[in-house]
Amino acid sequence: MVGQLTLEETLRDHAFVQGLPDRHVAKLASLATAVTFAENEVIFMDRRQSQYFYLVTSGSVNIELHSPIFTVSVLSVGPGQAFGWSALLDHQETVFQVRAREQTHALRIAGPDLTELCRTDPGLGVEILLRALQVAAGRIVATEARFAEICGVRIKAKVKKEHSPI
Repeated sequence: MVGQLTLEETLRDHAFVQGLPDRHVAKLASLATAVTFAENEVIFMDRRQSQYFYLVTSGSVNIELHSPIFTVSVLSVGPGQAFGWSALLDHQETVFQVRAREQTHALRIAGPDLTELCRTDPGLGVEILLRALQVAAGRIVATEARFAEICGVRIKAKVKKEHSPI
């Protein structure tokens, strides 16, 4: 259980899975594990093999571009949002580093398990992949905006969809 809710109930309330049929939520819940990260804990490093997909339930993490010389926070991800989309791809190195900004709770799903579920249940697979693409696209937009900010370029703000998982 996550707090007083079961994993399935917690997952059902998460923006990333909203609108999915209960049978799909149950399948995802069977793969999920509740995890907690301490403030400032590096959850995964960039340029490493992706392992897990995460759905944040409380707290927040920073998505960071990291190099030996600097680290730049691209955006913060909080409750109802997801990270770790590259875990859905075979042998894909992560692009970003992720660090907990505060104590953070999330649901973790192993990438290979989620990929296999997408292959064996094509209807669910299409939904998961479309939603993961929204997350990836959001990272591109956030990276562009952050670099524009660093360079002093003003970018017109884009309005996110109300239930967007990014």
